[in-house]
Amino acid sequence: MAEKHVYRFGFDANGNNVTEVAGESVAEAKWITGGKGANLAEMANIGLPVPPGFTITCQTCVAYSSAGNVWPEGVLDEIDEYRKDLEERMGKKLGDSEDPLLVSVRSGAPFSMPGMMDTVLNLGLNDDSVQGLAKQTDNPRFAYDSYRRFIQMFSDVVMGVSGQLFEDAISAKKAEKGV
Repeated sequence: MAEKHVYRFGFDANGNNVTEVAGESVAEAKWITGGKGANLAEMANIGLPVPPGFTITCQTCVAYSSAGNVWPEGVLDEIDEYRKDLEERMGKKLGDSEDPLLVSVRSGAPFSMPGMMDTVLNLGLNDDSVQGLAKQTDNPRFAYDSYRRFIQMFSDVVMGVSGQLFEDAISAKKAEKGV
C-alpha cells in the first residue's frame, strides 16, 4: 500500500463523521499529523463541532523540505483529492466568485518548534471571490479587509515579505487622508 500523506477530519454534508485517524494511539497520531491535526481528529471523533478539513502529515512536510521544496511523487494528486472532498463536504469551492470556501492553513508538529510557519487565514480569497464574500455578508469593508489580511499573511509567511510593510503603507494612507 502506498504511503498515506493526507488525513481528513470532521463531518460530511449529512453530519457523518468522516475523520481518518492516523496511527493506533493519540501519541502516534501526533507524530504523524502533528499536535493540531491529531487534536482536531480526536475532537471530531468525540463529537465536537470541528470545521471540516484535512491534515498533511509531518513526514510529508519533512520530505518536501528535505528534497529542496519538491513534493514526493503523488502527493499533489492526493492533496487535490482531499481539497475536492473538502469542497464537497462544505458545498463550496475555493476561489468561487459567488460562494467562496475560505480555509485556514496552520502548521503543527509533534513537539514545539520555534520559528514554524505562522497561520494563513482566508485562503480562497482572490479578486473574484472577494466579490462573492462582499455580497454574502452585505459588508464590502469586511470582505476587502479579510482579503487584505490574507494577502498580508500570505506575503509574510509564504513569500517572506514583512507584514510591517503593509502596516506602514496603511498608516501612511490614513495619515494622508487625515484619519
